[in-house]
Amino acid sequence: MQAKETKLQDIIEGTKQYVIPLFQRTYSWTSKEWDVLWKDLVELCEMETPRTHFIGSIVNMPTVSVPEGVAKYLLIDGQQRLTTVFILLALLRNKATEKENNDFAKEINDLLLVNPFKKENDFYKLMPTQVDRVSYQNLINSVPNKTENQITRAHTFFEKKLKQVELEPEKLKTIITSYFSVVSIVLDADDNPYLVFESLNAKGRALTQADLIRNYFFMRIHVDNQEKVYNDYWLPMQTALGESLTEFIRHFLMRNGNIIKQGDVYYALKDSVSTANATDYLSKLKKFSVYYQKLIYPELETEIHLQKYFRRLNRIEVTTAYPLLLNFYSNYADGKISKDEFITLLSTLENYLIRRFVCSVPSNQLNKIFPIVYPQILSKHSDNIVEGFKTVLQSRGYPKDNEFFLRFRETKFYGGGDRQIKTKLILETLEEKFAHKERVPFDNLTIEHIMPQTLSEWWQNELGAEWEETHDLFLHTIGNLTLTAYNTELSNDDFPTKKLTLNESHLELNKHFADIPKWTRNEIEKRAETLAKQAIEIWGYFGQENSSPTDIQEVTGTTPISLSILGQKISVDSWRDVMEQTLNVVADLEPEKFEIIAHNFPRYLGKDKGKFRAIRQLANGYYIEVNLSAQSIQKLCYQAMETIELTSEDWNVIVK
Repeated sequence: MQAKETKLQDIIEGTKQYVIPLFQRTYSWTSKEWDVLWKDLVELCEMETPRTHFIGSIVNMPTVSVPEGVAKYLLIDGQQRLTTVFILLALLRNKATEKENNDFAKEINDLLLVNPFKKENDFYKLMPTQVDRVSYQNLINSVPNKTENQITRAHTFFEKKLKQVELEPEKLKTIITSYFSVVSIVLDADDNPYLVFESLNAKGRALTQADLIRNYFFMRIHVDNQEKVYNDYWLPMQTALGESLTEFIRHFLMRNGNIIKQGDVYYALKDSVSTANATDYLSKLKKFSVYYQKLIYPELETEIHLQKYFRRLNRIEVTTAYPLLLNFYSNYADGKISKDEFITLLSTLENYLIRRFVCSVPSNQLNKIFPIVYPQILSKHSDNIVEGFKTVLQSRGYPKDNEFFLRFRETKFYGGGDRQIKTKLILETLEEKFAHKERVPFDNLTIEHIMPQTLSEWWQNELGAEWEETHDLFLHTIGNLTLTAYNTELSNDDFPTKKLTLNESHLELNKHFADIPKWTRNEIEKRAETLAKQAIEIWGYFGQENSSPTDIQEVTGTTPISLSILGQKISVDSWRDVMEQTLNVVADLEPEKFEIIAHNFPRYLGKDKGKFRAIRQLANGYYIEVNLSAQSIQKLCYQAMETIELTSEDWNVIVK
């Protein structure tokens, strides 16, 4: 990139052409901007010794258009001021012609306005956008314009100003060319114009990478074909996807395994597009944009079962999988896979994401996992895409049944961010498992805590001596959650009152409470186990070497012998040791995450030892409550690790 301050004359003299991006926003300056420029001109003309006047930046990059001709520069920034300057120069030329000052008129025309020895479009030093082009060319050619737009309005504005004030045309021309100063920024072919423009364009309508990509395409399409190609391919995509267009192009480029950052879309695409393939590439892009539109707007999908899964996946926030889904949809559209196979692929993806969510596997690696899945399927499993997909995913952080079953019972489902959306989907799916012919609509249902978030004295007595521990560790777990339309009515009611309301529910989930006399820790755990077994049936393990939920060893009565956390392996003799060493390692290696745990679990660790019953002191001075059962310690550790986004790969206990 080359940047320098220069006079405007250096910008426009010589055989060259500045091309305003095709199908870009039109010339849009109004009398407000024109008046400011005119007053600056008059002030400078009235000075005996004019000063240099800075009018902004001109950002451009050399480009090749079809057909090739004069040296062309894509005008990325500076369209408004440069167009206005050319309008002024054309008026000065016309005024000189009227006064029969033909040499001066020819000087302006041949040196500043046109390339006199070139033909057709190459004749003009400025090539405006499609909408403005005819009006501008008529102005340059001294042909009356029949329609009115901002180009013609600017011409009329300055024409009146020139009649109102007696200024020497020669001095006006000198001020414009020699005293108007700009910062000229010329980008190299390898520069990313979007990033440059983004840094310059802090105000006004932001230029998107899709704008630059569109311009890059149409500079490589013959001018005779541009209108048709634009209407057939680009405009439908732009209309359908709107602000999502740039992100679609990014996902399209990532579908073959590339990892592309959001700021590098233009830069990544330009290496794939040439004059020879521009139209075909746009055609393919348009084809995939239809698939993408259905993925983000499932109501446009006419196949009802596909629409259902698109809706479900969007609730799980599956954006990172769009490059992969574009490939699957293309396979389906081209007849390479059947509708049933496509549905299996979608359900497999949901299965994978739900299990990871339940087991708190961080999602920040998905944007690196999904783009490379399809190339791996093609290289090793091209004969069976469905089974290949399962095989690839099962080695990419896919929890097995024992972990899924345990975490389904223990994890905090209810929380901030998108956890409530995902939890509601899980509860809806558990309800749908009963397969009633008359299904209850879910839209007006919300998540209800049976044991409420704020405990009354009645609830404290109901839960018993360990009510604080029960409330802390079981409040947001699946065993304590259901769906209801009576959330406001239920509020903090006692359990008998809540049960009466739940008995009126048409949901099978709520029939569970009909024969239960009380709601304590024991009842929450039993219901969590029942729902966990149902979840394993719904989102069954699709890999090899699975373990059965019946093989899971409960921690009560076990003795831990080894703790693995954040790459460290520590010998332990009790579950209290597990809790102490877990928090010591987090405090040492991730002190900020330790503070998050301390904030979220004040009932179990803090700096005031007087509020705990039985204590141990950590290396950093904090005290922890250790008067807990083995199961409570395990649950607390699970939930603490989940809070700081550690998984079973980061934290694991071996027992005997």
